[in-house]
Amino acid sequence: MSNIVKFTDVTDKIIVIRGKRAIVDSDIAELYGVETKEINQAVKNNPKKFPAGYIIETTREEKKELVKNFDRFNKLKHSTVNPHAFTKKGSYMLATVLTGDKAIETTIDIIESFDKLSEL
Repeated sequence: MSNIVKFTDVTDKIIVIRGKRAIVDSDIAELYGVETKEINQAVKNNPKKFPAGYIIETTREEKKELVKNFDRFNKLKHSTVNPHAFTKKGSYMLATVLTGDKAIETTIDIIESFDKLSEL
């Protein structure tokens, strides 16, 4: 892993939603060092790269559970938009639309973290 993102930084952000490990859009934006809207805009501009199973669109109830169970999601409490959660495949696909060395290394760190969690 690189020095850009630490294993614990990534694993602390991986949640299980609908039985799948995923990272919420605001958390993945933080890892990449961009705003959440940039992540979601990249997805919107490249819909063919994110087929079913790559991104989970959370429901209102799932958003409430996130806010209830994780302090870092308190900012979502009054949001009218439900967050998206990126699976391992969705996180990897971000590498094809986000550019720069930080994006590449961050993606590698995220994928490695998903794999290490699977091994545990």
